[in-house]
Amino acid sequence: MGGMCAYTPAIVHRLPPPPFPLREVRLSAAKAVLLSLTGCLALAVDSWGQGTSPTGQDVQAAMKRATQFMVDKVSYRGGYLWNYLPDFSRRWGEMEARETMIWLQPPGTSSMGHLFLDAYHATGDEYYYGAAAQVGGALVWGQHPSGGWNYVVDFAGDRSLRDWYATVGRNAWRLEEFQHYYGNATFDDQSTTDAAIFMLRLYLEKQDPRWKPSVDKAIRFVLDSQYPIGGWPQRFPLRHEFSKHGKPDYTSYLTFNDDVVWENISFLLLCYQALGDAELLDPIHRAMNFFLVSQLGAPNPGWSLQYTLDLKPAAARTYEPLSLATHTTASNIGHLLTFYELTGDTRFLARVPEAIDWLERVKLPKPDAGGRTHPTFIEPGTNRALYVHRRGSNIANGQYYVDYDPERTIGHYSATRRIDTAALRKRYEDLRKADGQALARKSPLAPGAGVFELPRFFAERYAPPARSELISQVRDSLESLNDTGYWPAPLPQNSHPYRGDAKPGQVSGDFAAAHVGDVFDTSPFNDGKTPSISTAEYLRNMNVLIRWLDENRSAR
Repeated sequence: MGGMCAYTPAIVHRLPPPPFPLREVRLSAAKAVLLSLTGCLALAVDSWGQGTSPTGQDVQAAMKRATQFMVDKVSYRGGYLWNYLPDFSRRWGEMEARETMIWLQPPGTSSMGHLFLDAYHATGDEYYYGAAAQVGGALVWGQHPSGGWNYVVDFAGDRSLRDWYATVGRNAWRLEEFQHYYGNATFDDQSTTDAAIFMLRLYLEKQDPRWKPSVDKAIRFVLDSQYPIGGWPQRFPLRHEFSKHGKPDYTSYLTFNDDVVWENISFLLLCYQALGDAELLDPIHRAMNFFLVSQLGAPNPGWSLQYTLDLKPAAARTYEPLSLATHTTASNIGHLLTFYELTGDTRFLARVPEAIDWLERVKLPKPDAGGRTHPTFIEPGTNRALYVHRRGSNIANGQYYVDYDPERTIGHYSATRRIDTAALRKRYEDLRKADGQALARKSPLAPGAGVFELPRFFAERYAPPARSELISQVRDSLESLNDTGYWPAPLPQNSHPYRGDAKPGQVSGDFAAAHVGDVFDTSPFNDGKTPSISTAEYLRNMNVLIRWLDENRSAR
């Protein structure tokens, strides 16, 4: 929760069709890599020094070597975390994890599975499909009986996971979602939808029946957890037992935070388009309508992060106050415009102008030092900006509070956002001129629209190549792959090891704007210096090489 690694899955019909059928990119394993990996890499280094371009053999050899390291040395029973020390003495997902754990939030296990399927499509090498199948096995093992997934899976079993929550999780001051073990599944941070989309892709790849039950369970989980009004809770099956500082448990609220509704719509659309299951049409339409019924009236025609079941804005974590959220409002405007493109239904355009006008009214007098234009939170009724602060040093003595003072806000949750209202308005004006009937006729939701093939590549959502020249990025990727077989990266976030429960006595120090409190706080904090093995770095480099292969198909 908080969008550390949020991404937006594509809706199939909005992507251009593949330039050639999926099956054409598959080559036999015997043809995949003809030279030894060491020899290919040595050739590559020599040729790059002469300023010549790398070959397809160079690129595929590096991809294979890096992937073998991740599969053989990093993976635990087919699953992955986010970051590891090179000697594997410590490891992290969003928080420090144990050896037997894997992480679901991107860029974790599901993201790696997507990458392996992408590499399979780019090379035709069955090795990558095998790596993806290992991920599938890990996800099937970790799938909750209800059909969803939690943030984290522990292969040591439920007792081990409960112990982790009661120690490492409970002492993470700012990561309140890990302070209590619910024992259910979550939509937060794409934990469930990313896994579900991967399992859908894995099943469709070869129509292998061993993956279909997991896909069916995931679809049923999304349908079972949807409220009649169209929205979803953050966690399911519903729980209500974790009250913090007197605030009610927020996980059953109707949730927009981290694009929960949009992510579920996207998954159901992919399933409907790829499987042709008409049962999914009604939940898709109800979910799209939820955006309409949850938009508030004047003087705040925006959206909150979450709502009570009677559609009143609600607070969530103690640093997410009862408010309207400007970034959520901007995202929802964009989704309404997409729904119009999908359906041609003018209801999705009707109140967009007043939402954009509201964003204009509540923007900062001038952008802040980071170029951000809007406060994150707006007080209902008054339209005043709300700012979150904290006092104390750890979970035992710390407290978050809200006021109107923009100075010394918390550092781990942005107090301001950058929102391009002009771009939103232009997109609205362009769509207002479109032919709604024509949009409806070509909609993938229209009767008789047929089944669509999924996009060939998904993993660029997690770690896209830079906007600089691609060939220079390819050279950098090939040159930076180390002798061990991975791309070194600075550890993005470190943490204090768990050393016992936090003490109620506050220690000296200023933790108001820090990402972490005293030594008893197990929350992650910025590092950027410690060497690490990183799934995000692996994904980024592989995406560079996969894109190059796709653009240079004759080089394969």
